[in-house]
Amino acid sequence: MKKWFFLLAMIPILGFSQHRLTVMVEGVKSSEGNISIGLYNQVDGFLKPEKGFLGLSVKAVKGTTTALIENLPYGSYAIAVFHDENGNQKMDTNFFGIPKEALGFSIGKLKTFGPPSYKECAFSFTGDMEVKVPIE
Repeated sequence: MKKWFFLLAMIPILGFSQHRLTVMVEGVKSSEGNISIGLYNQVDGFLKPEKGFLGLSVKAVKGTTTALIENLPYGSYAIAVFHDENGNQKMDTNFFGIPKEALGFSIGKLKTFGPPSYKECAFSFTGDMEVKVPIE
């Protein structure tokens, strides 16, 4: 009997501790290319694709492009997105390193002299939620 009680008590912990995050990228100017999304869960490595928690690319949809991330563990996250219109799978920049493609962040905004910090973009994920990320 004790075994069954223990197993039943573990179901909420094992089965419901991960939920879905819906990322709504707003202000997409065309349906050309893809929207690249980087999800980060630590300060170190923020905006470095190889250090991200999760990266995905979805077909761009003019207006609002929606991406669904399922089975995401609870925690603190920050999102960075860019519209990869030419489909080369990288953020194109000019000679000075200024992005030539539209980009955006969860909560934080692009500064005059660079991107926002992880802390400025971080949000707490505690269950199913939507995050709107405007791009410019």
